[in-house]
Amino acid sequence: MAEFNLTINGESKTVDVDGTTPLLWVIRDYLGMTGTKFGCGIAQCGACTVMVDGRATRSCSFPIQSVGEGQVTTIEGLSDDNSHPLQVAWLEKAVPQCGYCQSGMLMAAAALLEENPNPTDADIDARVSNICRCGTYLRVREAIHAAAEAQSA
Repeated sequence: MAEFNLTINGESKTVDVDGTTPLLWVIRDYLGMTGTKFGCGIAQCGACTVMVDGRATRSCSFPIQSVGEGQVTTIEGLSDDNSHPLQVAWLEKAVPQCGYCQSGMLMAAAALLEENPNPTDADIDARVSNICRCGTYLRVREAIHAAAEAQSA
């Protein structure tokens, strides 16, 4: 066990865990933040996506020791009141159905928009590769474009 000092959603947190513990389990089990979901456990589906230093990161396979001094942002840190342009667009475009993949999908989209404020469909397809069992991919694209437009206005 080792002590790790993390910055999650702008707040300092300290956890005492094995360094190989996936960031997902630190977030959910040690810090009680359950917005980040467990899906496949092998970094394929994207339900566990968070941002580490602004980059979309599949937290189920990202060991806590790899966070270092990085800034972690989870779905809880996207906005306090669901007012982030992506969250607004997600609802306006009726993206969620079952909702399970949505927190990871939103975090992948947020990381994309931080890097590329005006993505093409090809950019979205390449960077938001999360799996949605409900198949709302076209609405995801529409919502990302709408959020990009709202952010640039």
